[in-house]
Amino acid sequence: MNALQYLGDGFLLALQWHNLLYAFVGVLIGTAVGVLPGIGPMSGVALLMPVTASLTSGLPPESAAASAIILLAGVYYGAMYGGSTTSILLNTPGESSSVVTTLDGYQMARKGRAGTALSISAIGSFVAGIVALIALVFLAEPLSDLALKFGPAEYFSLMILGLCAVSGLGGKSMTKALMMTVFGLLLATIGIDSVSGVARFTYDVPDLYQGLEFLTIAVGLFALGEVFKTILEQDQENKEIIKVGRIRPSLLDLKQSAAPIARGSILGFFIGVLPGAGATLASFFAYIVEKKLSKDPSRFGKGAIEGVASPESANNGASGGAMVPLLTMGIPGSGTTAILMGALLMYNVQPGPLLFTDHPQIAWGLIASMFIGNVMLLILNMPLVKVFAKVIETPSQYLLPMIIAISVFGVYAVQISTFDLVLLVICGLAGYFFAKNDFPLAPLVLGLVLGPMIENNMRRALTTSNGDFTIFLSKPISAVFLLCALLWLVIPLLLKMRGKEVVISEEA
Repeated sequence: MNALQYLGDGFLLALQWHNLLYAFVGVLIGTAVGVLPGIGPMSGVALLMPVTASLTSGLPPESAAASAIILLAGVYYGAMYGGSTTSILLNTPGESSSVVTTLDGYQMARKGRAGTALSISAIGSFVAGIVALIALVFLAEPLSDLALKFGPAEYFSLMILGLCAVSGLGGKSMTKALMMTVFGLLLATIGIDSVSGVARFTYDVPDLYQGLEFLTIAVGLFALGEVFKTILEQDQENKEIIKVGRIRPSLLDLKQSAAPIARGSILGFFIGVLPGAGATLASFFAYIVEKKLSKDPSRFGKGAIEGVASPESANNGASGGAMVPLLTMGIPGSGTTAILMGALLMYNVQPGPLLFTDHPQIAWGLIASMFIGNVMLLILNMPLVKVFAKVIETPSQYLLPMIIAISVFGVYAVQISTFDLVLLVICGLAGYFFAKNDFPLAPLVLGLVLGPMIENNMRRALTTSNGDFTIFLSKPISAVFLLCALLWLVIPLLLKMRGKEVVISEEA
């Protein structure tokens, strides 16, 4: 009953006119971000971080943080909705978790059922979003209470598990993913050490004493990295876009989709809760489950409606599930939730078990706004499917200058430093180089966000044990987390050595 009472207070905050506007703008931009091939949820959220800082500058700190995170979360799950549009109409995934949707969605479109495929994916996404949020409401407080019992040793091991989970399944090569994780941790050490006051890796450059700004690095790697890729590779291939016909699904379509949507929603949520698994893995698993359960598996890949309904539900369920470890334990399980965590830290709000006691307005306001945002998305997506299909046709000569302008002005407005603009361009070029050579960006972002917290918890644990490292193994929960972290790295490695294909997750 307590959770429902808090949720009611959250709705009071989320239903304020300016927060309704932020939720609407977030889901609208998120859908557009998902629709535009190449600009995934990570890039969209990173790009809008500096914009939210400018928009909320006149508000009190607590209200500013709530409004900003409502907008950014809207972009996140809005992009999950939008990614299906290009998958179905162009056979080009809008973001990595929509890859599976291309298998049957595009085949349905070629048979003249594009409108049905798009509407079923919108309904599936809506149901999954609501299922994930109901689960989040009832799991948030028990998990927060459990996390409050954790000491520094348990927190250190949990964060190591988060890093290993993302590295174990990130990108095409585990070695490259681990290299990016270590690189992120190294970048996190730059600046003046908060305990000893010693300057580390600053090379007497005053701008580095505060450390590298997360916002600048995130916007550079994702938004500018995508711009450089398009410019340097002339990545502007024109594909024929299939026309959208009848949008409303028939009763038979709804009947065939109901069970796959329910299964995909629940499966997606629980996979989303696991750090590192992400929406891509959820959509793959949901598709495999539907194919196994089908009486006629040969229909899959030829336009089976279940092949659209289940993965689309799963990737939205996973985006709701990913919020559970972020809000309750302060562990981002994916690249996008790491950027959302960076946004909260920018407003001096620490995600984790104390979030629900220290900042209940922000935590419950966000959960309530996600309910409202999901309804907005359904209302937007069903009638405006044809409008969003037109967004795909935006020429890159108009789109790229807009992204560059938002990146440069946004970072400068927050940092007011030319050093950060130089760093922005360097990170953009680095983002292009990493993506071109299959170095995944999610582990780097996660290492950068979790680095300072891993270091602080390790120091606190070693202080209580007088420098004895066995404290991490002598505490049962800590030992279990470290064992899980080891297995998360070893099992994909063993599967690859045996020639098995390991499903990878780059983002979301």
